[in-house]
Amino acid sequence: MSARRSLMLALPLVVAGFAPLPALAADILVFAAASMRGALDQVAAAWEAETGHSVTLSYAGSSALARQIIAGAPADIFISAAPAWMDVVAGEGLLAAGSRVDLLGNRLVLIGHGAAAGAEDVAEDAAGDAAEGAVEDGAGIGPADADAAGVADLSTGYELAVRLGDGRLAMALVDAVPAGQYGKAGLQALGLWDAVAAQVAQADNVRAALALVATGEAPMGVVYASDALAEPAVQVLAIFPEGSHAPITYPAAMLADAAPEAEGFLQALQAPAAGAIFEAHGFEVRGFEPLERQ
Repeated sequence: MSARRSLMLALPLVVAGFAPLPALAADILVFAAASMRGALDQVAAAWEAETGHSVTLSYAGSSALARQIIAGAPADIFISAAPAWMDVVAGEGLLAAGSRVDLLGNRLVLIGHGAAAGAEDVAEDAAGDAAEGAVEDGAGIGPADADAAGVADLSTGYELAVRLGDGRLAMALVDAVPAGQYGKAGLQALGLWDAVAAQVAQADNVRAALALVATGEAPMGVVYASDALAEPAVQVLAIFPEGSHAPITYPAAMLADAAPEAEGFLQALQAPAAGAIFEAHGFEVRGFEPLERQ
């Protein structure tokens, strides 16, 4: 063996003897429901600063993300806006065993174009009621809160078709995207769907529906309370009673072939610091259970 070759082989050992090589930073790919944009950005940025790892966030409708994962997209973590789409991915055997957790909850609201005094407070109240568990099934915000903010309970004979007129009602895809599915179910339960179904403008995801109302392309829309809180160009017109649709739950899980560092990010999503961020953005923070690795 040449002296040059011997030196090259020995050099790493010499270096290793003086100081350990730094751990390589990992890049975690997270597929997340579009409604989490903003809140999840903030949580990811804090984790990146703390760990030195990086997080790439890919937002879309939960149905589109689930289909991409099933087709082989290399995501490390999936956060859906409904259990059904997580169930679909789980049914394909693609989730890491024991990693699934119900992360967040939300409320559904009817919004209109244009800012209004008290609209932000109403969005916060809607999220706060869910977080505190203070609203019984079939009840919206309290009558005093609704009257003070000029916001109606959608369950009290709300004349949606009359208020909508010839305009369009912006919603996420009603047969595929959770926000659209929850919204359609709620409107059907309240007897309002048939009168407005032909005027629904369907968007690929809930943030796209929100944008239609924010820009004035649609005068009204159905989104999550967290979405309304994130967009100053809309106002909350009414709040869906909780009993009108299935509970809004955001499950999160690692994929079976996820990078090892993904577990650390999933745990960070369940930490008090992340919970404070999610609550500030209008989400309900669920009771977290420790991850069980199997």
